[in-house]
Amino acid sequence: MGDTEQALVHSVDVIHHIGDIAAADWDVCAGPDNPFVSHKFLSALEQSGSASAEQGWTPHHLVAKAADGSVLGVAPAYLKSHSYGEYVFDHGWADAFERAGGTYYPKLQLAVPFTPVTGPRLCVHPDADGATTSRALLAGGIDAARRLGISSLHATFCTKAESQMMGAEGLLLRTGEQFHWLNNGYQSFGEFLGALASRKRKAIARERRQALADGLVTIETLTGAALTEGHWDAFFGFYMDTGQRKWGTPYLNRDFFSLLGQTMSDQVVLVMAYKHGTPIAGALNMAGPSVLYGRYWGCSEYIPALHFEVCYYQAIDFAIKHGLGRVEAGAQGPHKISRGYLPVHTYSAHWIADPAFRNGVAAYLDQERDQVDDEIGALTARSPFKKPD
Repeated sequence: MGDTEQALVHSVDVIHHIGDIAAADWDVCAGPDNPFVSHKFLSALEQSGSASAEQGWTPHHLVAKAADGSVLGVAPAYLKSHSYGEYVFDHGWADAFERAGGTYYPKLQLAVPFTPVTGPRLCVHPDADGATTSRALLAGGIDAARRLGISSLHATFCTKAESQMMGAEGLLLRTGEQFHWLNNGYQSFGEFLGALASRKRKAIARERRQALADGLVTIETLTGAALTEGHWDAFFGFYMDTGQRKWGTPYLNRDFFSLLGQTMSDQVVLVMAYKHGTPIAGALNMAGPSVLYGRYWGCSEYIPALHFEVCYYQAIDFAIKHGLGRVEAGAQGPHKISRGYLPVHTYSAHWIADPAFRNGVAAYLDQERDQVDDEIGALTARSPFKKPD
């Protein structure tokens, strides 16, 4: 691709395995900032069988190409035969459409499976024209949905800018909420505590003492070469326990974690808790250049406040020590507010083929967006930080 002129999109192709595109071609479009849209992460999901047709996630990735075959943009996409593992819930839409005689599944999803993390969904080569290539990828996705005769296309946990662009192209916009911790230049965990109101500061200090159970519990943070299959064995046990209690069947299998460790260990931040030298709890995080992403937690023994220590406080401590600007704590959880994580908007966009159904969903989303705004406003008012003078 030339430095002085930007190639135009000639075609948008569909590939049915992430391995059908060179990692370098995919990653130059996906960029370095978000580990979840990387070729390695998506490969671990597919190679392990966690994201597969058998699991209801059939890869249907979009690749925008110039006339000479060079890759201008990519989009992680899957044909879905259900609505699990998405964290932007549309089960009610599916039920309503099918009661009216429609067929909601399969649908096309621009997303990273099982990953409620905001990131690019229309990934453009840095030398390509961003606006025209993004629109071409979106149009290619809609064309694919039309050719397949399916009900809808959904871009979930897209960026705000992508959401705005898709709205301008006629898609329906939806918002949600998550809880993120922002690093306001803290030099230590103690300095972060100093920014909190006295009562909240004392509560966190008490929880951290509780979590260590009078010295019986120790915490270890592992990344890179320090990670072993033994650590993954222990963590997978914790993950399975949490998954089976929360949603019945955990989405990820044991092979996924081995592949993650083999290919992305430098971006893995695994926090493990031990009692008498035996692992009893763990939290898996992924690190980008400026963000730590909290993903999974589990334990084999309940200890008061251990969850808060392993998931939230250790993540904050790691972010401060490594100069990361933000910790994203994953889906759900107003309880995170008192631990310094404040509510933010998340975004998705939806193309629906049936006009009558589209109008009904649009009316619902108009109300839902107002409700989300009101809730974020009310939750923000509960901030644990000191009020300005």
